Amino acid sequence: MVHHPQRRILAAELPDHVGETVRLSGWIHRIRELKSVSFLIIRDRSGLAQVVITPPYDIPGEESVVGVHGLATANLQAPGGVEITGPTIEVLSEAVEPPPFDLYRPTVPATLPTILDHAPTSLRHPRLKAGHALAAAAVAGFRQVLQAHGFTEIHTPKVVESATESGANVFSLDWFGRPAYLAQSPQFFKQMMVGVFERVYETGPVFRAEPHDTARHLAQYTSLDAEFGFIHDHQDVMVMVRDVIAGMISAVGRRSADLDLLDARLPAVPAEIPQIHFADAMAWLGKDDVDLAPADERALSRWAEEKYGSEFLFVTGYPMAKRPFYTHPEPGRPEHSNSFDLLFRGLELITGGQRLHHYQDYRDALAARGEPTEPYAGYLATFAAGIPPHGGFALGLERFVARLVGADNIRLTTLFPRDLHRLAP
Repeated sequence: MVHHPQRRILAAELPDHVGETVRLSGWIHRIRELKSVSFLIIRDRSGLAQVVITPPYDIPGEESVVGVHGLATANLQAPGGVEITGPTIEVLSEAVEPPPFDLYRPTVPATLPTILDHAPTSLRHPRLKAGHALAAAAVAGFRQVLQAHGFTEIHTPKVVESATESGANVFSLDWFGRPAYLAQSPQFFKQMMVGVFERVYETGPVFRAEPHDTARHLAQYTSLDAEFGFIHDHQDVMVMVRDVIAGMISAVGRRSADLDLLDARLPAVPAEIPQIHFADAMAWLGKDDVDLAPADERALSRWAEEKYGSEFLFVTGYPMAKRPFYTHPEPGRPEHSNSFDLLFRGLELITGGQRLHHYQDYRDALAARGEPTEPYAGYLATFAAGIPPHGGFALGLERFVARLVGADNIRLTTLFPRDLHRLAP
Protein backbone atom coordinates (compact mmCIF):
# COMPACT_ATOMS: atom_id res chain seq x y z
CA MET A 1 0.00 0.00 0.00
CA VAL A 2 1.32 3.47 -0.91
CA HIS A 3 1.81 5.73 2.10
CA HIS A 4 0.24 9.17 1.70
CA PRO A 5 1.63 11.63 4.26
CA GLN A 6 -0.83 13.87 6.02
CA ARG A 7 -1.31 17.19 4.25
CA ARG A 8 0.53 20.09 5.79
CA ILE A 9 -1.68 22.77 7.35
CA LEU A 10 -0.53 26.39 7.41
CA ALA A 11 -0.78 28.45 10.59
CA ALA A 12 -3.47 30.68 9.06
CA GLU A 13 -5.58 27.60 8.22
CA LEU A 14 -5.73 26.25 11.78
CA PRO A 15 -9.10 27.86 12.66
CA ASP A 16 -10.70 25.68 9.95
CA HIS A 17 -9.41 22.49 11.61
CA VAL A 18 -10.38 22.79 15.29
CA GLY A 19 -10.82 19.32 16.77
CA GLU A 20 -8.72 17.66 14.08
CA THR A 21 -5.27 16.13 14.23
CA VAL A 22 -3.08 18.25 11.99
CA ARG A 23 0.45 18.51 10.66
CA LEU A 24 2.18 21.89 10.91
CA SER A 25 5.71 22.67 9.67
CA GLY A 26 7.83 25.76 10.07
CA TRP A 27 10.53 27.54 12.03
CA ILE A 28 10.72 27.82 15.80
CA HIS A 29 10.00 31.51 16.16
CA ARG A 30 10.11 31.61 19.94
CA ILE A 31 10.11 29.32 22.98
CA ARG A 32 8.14 30.69 25.95
CA GLU A 33 8.85 28.70 29.12
CA LEU A 34 6.47 28.82 32.10
CA LYS A 35 6.57 26.73 35.33
CA SER A 36 4.38 23.81 34.33
CA VAL A 37 3.96 24.31 30.62
CA SER A 38 5.79 25.91 27.71
CA PHE A 39 4.75 27.31 24.37
CA LEU A 40 6.48 26.77 21.07
CA ILE A 41 5.65 29.51 18.55
CA ILE A 42 5.94 28.17 15.03
CA ARG A 43 6.31 30.51 12.03
CA ASP A 44 5.46 29.63 8.46
CA ARG A 45 4.73 31.67 5.37
CA SER A 46 1.19 32.42 6.54
CA GLY A 47 1.90 33.56 10.11
CA LEU A 48 2.35 32.17 13.63
CA ALA A 49 0.92 29.16 15.49
CA GLN A 50 1.19 28.17 19.15
CA VAL A 51 2.13 24.65 20.24
CA VAL A 52 1.66 23.59 23.88
CA ILE A 53 4.50 21.43 25.23
CA THR A 54 5.03 20.01 28.70
CA PRO A 55 8.37 19.17 30.33
CA PRO A 56 10.51 17.25 30.00
CA TYR A 57 11.22 17.98 26.36
CA ASP A 58 14.20 18.24 24.04
CA ILE A 59 13.54 21.13 21.67
CA PRO A 60 16.19 22.67 19.37
CA GLY A 61 16.90 26.41 19.37
CA GLU A 62 15.10 29.24 17.65
CA GLU A 63 15.06 29.17 13.83
CA SER A 64 15.35 25.38 13.77
CA VAL A 65 12.84 23.83 11.36
CA VAL A 66 10.35 21.37 12.81
CA GLY A 67 7.31 19.34 11.87
CA VAL A 68 4.51 19.17 14.45
CA HIS A 69 1.64 16.65 14.68
CA GLY A 70 -1.07 17.39 17.22
CA LEU A 71 -4.65 18.32 17.98
CA ALA A 72 -5.93 21.74 16.84
CA THR A 73 -7.58 23.08 19.99
CA ALA A 74 -9.54 26.34 20.41
CA ASN A 75 -7.89 28.88 22.72
CA LEU A 76 -8.76 32.57 22.38
CA GLN A 77 -5.39 33.58 23.85
CA ALA A 78 -3.43 31.79 21.11
CA PRO A 79 -2.52 33.38 17.73
CA GLY A 80 -5.59 32.97 15.51
CA GLY A 81 -7.58 31.57 18.45
CA VAL A 82 -6.23 28.03 17.97
CA GLU A 83 -3.27 26.13 19.41
CA ILE A 84 -1.86 22.63 18.95
CA THR A 85 -1.93 20.33 21.97
CA GLY A 86 -0.49 16.85 22.59
CA PRO A 87 2.17 17.37 19.94
CA THR A 88 4.75 15.06 18.45
CA ILE A 89 7.69 17.14 17.21
CA GLU A 90 10.10 16.13 14.46
CA VAL A 91 13.28 18.15 13.94
CA LEU A 92 13.70 18.69 10.19
CA SER A 93 16.75 20.97 10.38
CA GLU A 94 18.52 22.27 13.46
CA ALA A 95 19.83 25.84 13.58
CA VAL A 96 23.46 25.59 14.67
CA GLU A 97 23.86 29.36 15.11
CA PRO A 98 21.47 31.73 16.88
CA PRO A 99 19.91 34.58 14.85
CA PRO A 100 21.75 37.94 15.01
CA PHE A 101 18.89 39.39 17.08
CA ASP A 102 15.57 38.22 18.52
CA LEU A 103 13.31 37.73 15.52
CA TYR A 104 10.24 37.46 17.73
CA ARG A 105 10.44 41.03 18.99
CA PRO A 106 7.85 43.35 17.38
CA THR A 107 10.48 45.91 16.38
CA VAL A 108 13.91 45.28 14.89
CA PRO A 109 16.55 45.67 17.64
CA ALA A 110 19.50 45.92 15.23
CA THR A 111 21.45 48.48 13.22
CA LEU A 112 21.29 48.58 9.42
CA PRO A 113 24.78 47.02 8.99
CA THR A 114 23.77 44.11 11.27
CA ILE A 115 20.56 43.61 9.30
CA LEU A 116 22.37 43.62 5.97
CA ASP A 117 25.36 41.54 7.11
CA HIS A 118 23.00 38.80 8.31
CA ALA A 119 20.31 39.25 5.65
CA PRO A 120 19.58 35.53 5.03
CA THR A 121 18.39 35.30 8.64
CA SER A 122 17.43 38.87 9.53
CA LEU A 123 14.98 39.10 6.61
CA ARG A 124 12.90 36.45 8.39
CA HIS A 125 11.80 39.10 10.88
CA PRO A 126 8.16 39.83 10.01
CA ARG A 127 8.74 43.59 9.78
CA LEU A 128 11.76 43.24 7.49
CA LYS A 129 10.02 40.63 5.38
CA ALA A 130 6.86 42.75 5.02
CA GLY A 131 8.44 45.42 2.82
CA HIS A 132 9.52 42.80 0.30
CA ALA A 133 6.06 41.25 0.31
CA LEU A 134 4.69 44.71 -0.55
CA ALA A 135 7.27 45.01 -3.35
CA ALA A 136 6.05 41.71 -4.80
CA ALA A 137 2.45 42.97 -4.67
CA ALA A 138 3.47 46.23 -6.35
CA VAL A 139 5.11 44.38 -9.25
CA ALA A 140 2.03 42.18 -9.63
CA GLY A 141 -0.11 45.33 -9.83
CA PHE A 142 2.25 46.86 -12.40
CA ARG A 143 1.98 43.76 -14.58
CA GLN A 144 -1.78 43.46 -14.18
CA VAL A 145 -2.51 47.03 -15.33
CA LEU A 146 -0.21 46.89 -18.34
CA GLN A 147 -1.43 43.46 -19.43
CA ALA A 148 -4.97 44.86 -19.32
CA HIS A 149 -3.81 47.71 -21.58
CA GLY A 150 -2.46 45.26 -24.17
CA PHE A 151 1.23 45.38 -23.22
CA THR A 152 3.58 42.42 -23.76
CA GLU A 153 6.21 41.53 -21.16
CA ILE A 154 9.78 41.36 -22.52
CA HIS A 155 13.16 40.33 -21.11
CA THR A 156 16.16 42.16 -22.52
CA PRO A 157 19.95 41.76 -22.15
CA LYS A 158 21.75 43.25 -19.18
CA VAL A 159 25.11 43.28 -20.97
CA VAL A 160 25.31 45.83 -23.80
CA GLU A 161 27.90 47.12 -26.25
CA SER A 162 27.26 50.83 -25.67
CA ALA A 163 26.18 52.89 -22.70
CA THR A 164 22.49 53.86 -22.70
CA GLU A 165 23.08 57.36 -21.43
CA SER A 166 26.24 58.63 -23.07
CA GLY A 167 28.74 56.78 -20.91
CA ALA A 168 27.84 58.27 -17.53
CA ASN A 169 28.12 56.06 -14.45
CA VAL A 170 28.49 52.74 -16.25
CA PHE A 171 30.08 49.49 -15.16
CA SER A 172 32.44 48.22 -17.84
CA LEU A 173 33.44 44.59 -18.24
CA ASP A 174 35.40 42.28 -20.48
CA TRP A 175 33.15 40.35 -22.88
CA PHE A 176 35.41 37.69 -24.40
CA GLY A 177 38.08 40.29 -25.09
CA ARG A 178 35.66 43.01 -26.16
CA PRO A 179 34.56 46.00 -24.05
CA ALA A 180 30.97 45.82 -22.80
CA TYR A 181 28.80 47.43 -20.16
CA LEU A 182 26.14 46.50 -17.65
CA ALA A 183 22.85 48.00 -18.85
CA GLN A 184 21.80 51.24 -17.15
CA SER A 185 18.26 50.66 -18.42
CA PRO A 186 16.40 48.62 -21.06
CA GLN A 187 15.66 51.88 -22.90
CA PHE A 188 17.09 51.02 -26.32
CA PHE A 189 15.60 47.53 -26.35
CA LYS A 190 12.12 48.57 -25.27
CA GLN A 191 12.05 51.20 -28.03
CA MET A 192 13.11 48.53 -30.52
CA MET A 193 10.31 46.29 -29.32
CA VAL A 194 7.69 49.02 -29.83
CA GLY A 195 8.38 48.26 -33.49
CA VAL A 196 7.41 44.63 -32.83
CA PHE A 197 4.63 44.61 -30.21
CA GLU A 198 3.65 48.33 -30.04
CA ARG A 199 3.31 48.09 -26.23
CA VAL A 200 5.95 46.47 -24.00
CA TYR A 201 7.06 46.39 -20.40
CA GLU A 202 9.86 44.84 -18.39
CA THR A 203 10.78 44.29 -14.76
CA GLY A 204 14.46 43.65 -14.12
CA PRO A 205 17.77 44.84 -12.69
CA VAL A 206 19.60 47.90 -13.94
CA PHE A 207 23.08 49.05 -12.99
CA ARG A 208 24.51 52.49 -12.22
CA ALA A 209 28.09 53.04 -11.10
CA GLU A 210 26.62 55.43 -8.57
CA PRO A 211 29.35 57.42 -6.76
CA HIS A 212 26.99 58.78 -4.10
CA ASP A 213 26.89 56.95 -0.79
CA THR A 214 23.46 58.11 0.32
CA ALA A 215 20.26 56.64 1.76
CA ARG A 216 18.54 56.92 -1.67
CA HIS A 217 21.16 55.57 -4.11
CA LEU A 218 22.08 52.01 -5.16
CA ALA A 219 24.44 50.54 -7.75
CA GLN A 220 21.83 47.94 -8.73
CA TYR A 221 18.10 48.34 -8.43
CA THR A 222 14.92 46.93 -9.93
CA SER A 223 13.45 49.02 -12.72
CA LEU A 224 9.83 48.75 -13.85
CA ASP A 225 9.81 49.95 -17.46
CA ALA A 226 7.09 50.48 -20.05
CA GLU A 227 7.15 51.82 -23.61
CA PHE A 228 4.33 52.17 -26.13
CA GLY A 229 3.65 53.54 -29.59
CA PHE A 230 1.06 55.66 -31.37
CA ILE A 231 0.96 58.39 -28.76
CA HIS A 232 0.25 62.05 -29.35
CA ASP A 233 2.81 63.30 -26.83
CA HIS A 234 4.09 62.78 -23.28
CA GLN A 235 0.67 63.56 -21.79
CA ASP A 236 -0.52 60.16 -23.06
CA VAL A 237 2.35 58.55 -21.16
CA MET A 238 1.39 60.43 -18.00
CA VAL A 239 -2.18 59.09 -18.22
CA MET A 240 -0.76 55.56 -18.39
CA VAL A 241 1.54 56.28 -15.44
CA ARG A 242 -1.45 57.36 -13.38
CA ASP A 243 -3.28 54.10 -14.14
CA VAL A 244 -0.20 52.03 -13.34
CA ILE A 245 0.40 53.78 -10.01
CA ALA A 246 -3.26 53.36 -9.04
CA GLY A 247 -3.07 49.65 -9.88
CA MET A 248 0.11 49.19 -7.89
CA ILE A 249 -1.33 50.96 -4.85
CA SER A 250 -4.49 48.86 -5.11
CA ALA A 251 -2.47 45.63 -5.24
CA VAL A 252 -0.35 46.69 -2.26
CA GLY A 253 -3.54 47.55 -0.38
CA ARG A 254 -4.53 43.88 -0.43
CA ARG A 255 -1.53 43.10 1.81
CA SER A 256 -3.18 44.68 4.85
CA ALA A 257 -1.29 42.59 7.43
CA ASP A 258 2.08 43.68 6.00
CA LEU A 259 0.96 47.30 5.81
CA ASP A 260 -0.14 47.15 9.45
CA LEU A 261 3.20 45.67 10.52
CA LEU A 262 4.98 48.67 9.00
CA ASP A 263 2.36 51.27 9.98
CA ALA A 264 2.28 52.16 6.29
CA ARG A 265 -0.25 54.66 5.00
CA LEU A 266 -1.30 54.29 1.39
CA PRO A 267 -1.79 57.45 -0.68
CA ALA A 268 -4.94 58.32 -2.59
CA VAL A 269 -4.24 58.48 -6.33
CA PRO A 270 -6.16 61.40 -7.89
CA ALA A 271 -8.21 60.75 -11.04
CA GLU A 272 -5.86 63.25 -12.65
CA ILE A 273 -2.45 63.85 -11.07
CA PRO A 274 -1.63 67.58 -10.92
CA GLN A 275 1.25 68.87 -12.99
CA ILE A 276 3.52 71.89 -13.19
CA HIS A 277 5.88 72.87 -15.99
CA PHE A 278 9.57 72.99 -15.07
CA ALA A 279 9.80 76.70 -15.99
CA ASP A 280 6.85 77.50 -13.71
CA ALA A 281 8.39 75.38 -10.96
CA MET A 282 11.62 77.37 -11.21
CA ALA A 283 9.68 80.63 -11.04
CA TRP A 284 7.78 79.41 -7.96
CA LEU A 285 11.02 78.28 -6.32
CA GLY A 286 12.71 81.58 -7.23
CA LYS A 287 15.56 79.75 -8.95
CA ASP A 288 17.14 79.46 -12.39
CA ASP A 289 18.53 75.97 -12.84
CA VAL A 290 18.38 72.98 -15.23
CA ASP A 291 17.42 70.40 -12.62
CA LEU A 292 15.58 70.03 -9.32
CA ALA A 293 17.59 69.61 -6.13
CA PRO A 294 16.22 67.21 -3.47
CA ALA A 295 15.05 70.23 -1.45
CA ASP A 296 13.17 71.50 -4.53
CA GLU A 297 11.38 68.15 -4.92
CA ARG A 298 10.31 68.27 -1.29
CA ALA A 299 9.09 71.88 -1.58
CA LEU A 300 7.09 71.16 -4.74
CA SER A 301 5.54 68.08 -3.14
CA ARG A 302 4.41 70.15 -0.16
CA TRP A 303 2.93 72.71 -2.56
CA ALA A 304 1.00 70.00 -4.46
CA GLU A 305 -0.38 68.58 -1.23
CA GLU A 306 -1.48 72.00 0.02
CA LYS A 307 -2.93 73.18 -3.30
CA TYR A 308 -4.37 69.95 -4.71
CA GLY A 309 -4.45 67.52 -1.77
CA SER A 310 -2.23 65.21 -3.81
CA GLU A 311 0.86 63.31 -2.70
CA PHE A 312 1.77 62.98 -6.38
CA LEU A 313 2.95 65.73 -8.73
CA PHE A 314 4.11 65.65 -12.35
CA VAL A 315 6.87 68.09 -13.24
CA THR A 316 6.90 68.43 -17.03
CA GLY A 317 9.10 70.15 -19.60
CA TYR A 318 12.52 69.41 -18.13
CA PRO A 319 15.37 71.22 -19.94
CA MET A 320 16.75 69.22 -22.87
CA ALA A 321 20.22 69.80 -21.38
CA LYS A 322 19.33 67.37 -18.56
CA ARG A 323 17.58 64.74 -20.69
CA PRO A 324 19.05 61.92 -22.83
CA PHE A 325 19.53 62.47 -26.57
CA TYR A 326 16.49 60.37 -27.47
CA THR A 327 14.09 62.79 -25.71
CA HIS A 328 11.57 64.68 -27.87
CA PRO A 329 11.84 68.47 -27.56
CA GLU A 330 8.82 70.55 -26.62
CA PRO A 331 7.21 72.08 -29.73
CA GLY A 332 7.69 75.84 -29.68
CA ARG A 333 10.14 75.67 -26.76
CA PRO A 334 13.00 73.45 -28.00
CA GLU A 335 15.11 74.17 -24.91
CA HIS A 336 12.49 72.21 -22.94
CA SER A 337 11.40 68.61 -23.49
CA ASN A 338 8.26 66.54 -23.76
CA SER A 339 9.32 64.69 -20.63
CA PHE A 340 8.34 64.52 -16.99
CA ASP A 341 9.21 63.32 -13.52
CA LEU A 342 6.59 62.07 -11.08
CA LEU A 343 7.25 63.23 -7.53
CA PHE A 344 5.84 61.18 -4.66
CA ARG A 345 6.11 62.32 -1.05
CA GLY A 346 8.98 64.64 -1.81
CA LEU A 347 11.04 62.36 -4.03
CA GLU A 348 11.34 61.72 -7.76
CA LEU A 349 9.77 58.33 -8.38
CA ILE A 350 9.31 58.03 -12.15
CA THR A 351 11.02 59.57 -15.16
CA GLY A 352 9.42 59.37 -18.57
CA GLY A 353 8.40 61.16 -21.70
CA GLN A 354 8.03 61.16 -25.46
CA ARG A 355 10.98 59.91 -27.53
CA LEU A 356 12.24 60.98 -30.94
CA HIS A 357 10.97 58.67 -33.67
CA HIS A 358 12.49 59.97 -36.93
CA TYR A 359 15.80 58.47 -38.03
CA GLN A 360 17.34 61.80 -39.06
CA ASP A 361 16.34 63.39 -35.74
CA TYR A 362 18.49 60.79 -33.97
CA ARG A 363 21.48 61.50 -36.19
CA ASP A 364 21.05 65.22 -35.59
CA ALA A 365 20.63 64.79 -31.82
CA LEU A 366 23.83 62.73 -31.55
CA ALA A 367 25.75 65.19 -33.74
CA ALA A 368 24.55 68.11 -31.60
CA ARG A 369 26.05 66.39 -28.55
CA GLY A 370 29.28 65.51 -30.33
CA GLU A 371 28.47 61.80 -30.21
CA PRO A 372 29.46 59.39 -32.99
CA THR A 373 26.69 57.26 -34.52
CA GLU A 374 28.74 54.05 -34.82
CA PRO A 375 28.22 52.80 -31.23
CA TYR A 376 24.47 53.22 -31.71
CA ALA A 377 24.21 51.51 -35.11
CA GLY A 378 21.96 48.68 -33.91
CA TYR A 379 19.71 51.10 -32.07
CA LEU A 380 19.46 53.55 -34.96
CA ALA A 381 18.44 50.72 -37.31
CA THR A 382 15.15 50.67 -35.39
CA PHE A 383 14.28 54.15 -36.64
CA ALA A 384 15.64 53.60 -40.12
CA ALA A 385 13.07 50.80 -40.36
CA GLY A 386 10.18 53.02 -39.24
CA ILE A 387 8.85 53.48 -35.70
CA PRO A 388 5.66 55.26 -34.57
CA PRO A 389 5.53 58.25 -32.20
CA HIS A 390 6.15 56.63 -28.83
CA GLY A 391 7.09 57.18 -25.24
CA GLY A 392 7.48 55.44 -21.93
CA PHE A 393 8.62 55.59 -18.36
CA ALA A 394 10.70 53.85 -15.69
CA LEU A 395 10.01 53.41 -11.99
CA GLY A 396 12.49 52.32 -9.31
CA LEU A 397 10.80 49.60 -7.28
CA GLU A 398 12.88 49.92 -4.12
CA ARG A 399 12.43 53.69 -4.02
CA PHE A 400 8.67 53.30 -4.47
CA VAL A 401 8.37 50.86 -1.56
CA ALA A 402 10.65 52.98 0.65
CA ARG A 403 8.38 56.00 0.10
CA LEU A 404 5.31 53.88 0.68
CA VAL A 405 6.41 52.48 4.05
CA GLY A 406 8.41 55.49 5.25
CA ALA A 407 11.77 53.70 5.27
CA ASP A 408 14.59 56.14 5.95
CA ASN A 409 17.07 54.13 3.85
CA ILE A 410 16.41 52.48 0.50
CA ARG A 411 18.53 49.50 1.61
CA LEU A 412 15.70 48.48 3.94
CA THR A 413 13.50 47.82 0.90
CA THR A 414 16.24 46.16 -1.19
CA LEU A 415 17.04 42.47 -1.14
CA PHE A 416 20.82 42.16 -0.71
CA PRO A 417 21.67 45.75 -1.70
CA ARG A 418 24.65 46.53 -3.92
CA ASP A 419 26.35 49.88 -3.42
CA LEU A 420 29.79 51.47 -3.11
CA HIS A 421 30.74 49.22 -0.21
CA ARG A 422 28.57 46.11 -0.34
CA LEU A 423 28.97 43.04 -2.56
CA ALA A 424 27.86 40.38 -0.04
CA PRO A 425 25.83 38.57 1.07
